[in-house]
Amino acid sequence: MNYKKIIKSSKLRFLILRLLLFIPDKMMISIQYYIKLGRAINWKNPQRYTEKIQKYKLVYRNEILGQCVDKYEVRKYISGKGLGGILNDLYGVYDRAEEIDFENLPQKFVIKTTDGGGGNTIIICTDKKALDIKSTIKRVNSWLNAKEVNAGREWAYTKIQKSRIVVEKFLENYNNPEAGIEDFKILCFHGKPEYVIVDTDRYIGHKRDFYDLNWNKLNIKSDCMQLEDEYPKPTNLSQMLEVAKVLSEDFPAVRVDLYNVSGKIIFGELTFYPWSGYVQFDPDEFDYELGEKFKI
Repeated sequence: MNYKKIIKSSKLRFLILRLLLFIPDKMMISIQYYIKLGRAINWKNPQRYTEKIQKYKLVYRNEILGQCVDKYEVRKYISGKGLGGILNDLYGVYDRAEEIDFENLPQKFVIKTTDGGGGNTIIICTDKKALDIKSTIKRVNSWLNAKEVNAGREWAYTKIQKSRIVVEKFLENYNNPEAGIEDFKILCFHGKPEYVIVDTDRYIGHKRDFYDLNWNKLNIKSDCMQLEDEYPKPTNLSQMLEVAKVLSEDFPAVRVDLYNVSGKIIFGELTFYPWSGYVQFDPDEFDYELGEKFKI
């Protein structure tokens, strides 16, 4: 069931979720899982990846997750792994939007909050001259410490200490600017990369494809269209997989999201609950295949 089509207003959806905060996490997750995937969770003996993600939310309590989902604090984690060179250029971190030095920013940049998720608290500026700074400041400040609800009951995001603002370099797809840059999402289990997901054409018809580590395209569908052809194998694939290995070694499961701009690897984020565990794979067997690799 696509509940977003039934309740089209995001404000109304969040209002409903806020009213339901009294429901215990396990019960709420069970309800959401059934609504979104049309089946009950096997809590006693979960076999599916999507089921184990739900258990992950409830039982895995590694305090470092709070640092890793904070879009500023994660930089310290990455640097601590000896990978500071893959961090995107940071123009500044701020407590309030009034502190942003817009005059000295380049023409293109990105503003986002450190506790944001799902692309809901981000401004992509491609022309500073056209930016309404006053309304931007008001908009960004409205995001601070104003998370509607923890919609997916994802524990890691409750451990972020403080909502702040980061301004970073705008990453550009020079071959096709309107499409946005490609996103390489590497599914890792217990420090071992297993699959690479490639997101392309994000702004002109989002597509998603799955590959094994030898860059064989897998006929796996999720919630996006697929490219008709195979995406070219990155020349630095082995380097990306090594980065993912290092960044995933502390966790039972994590998706390491990377960008690859003109052959330069740039860190995106660490995602502990991909799709919040509410995704229907086609074929369905892939859900079990991922679940076998996820020991929790």
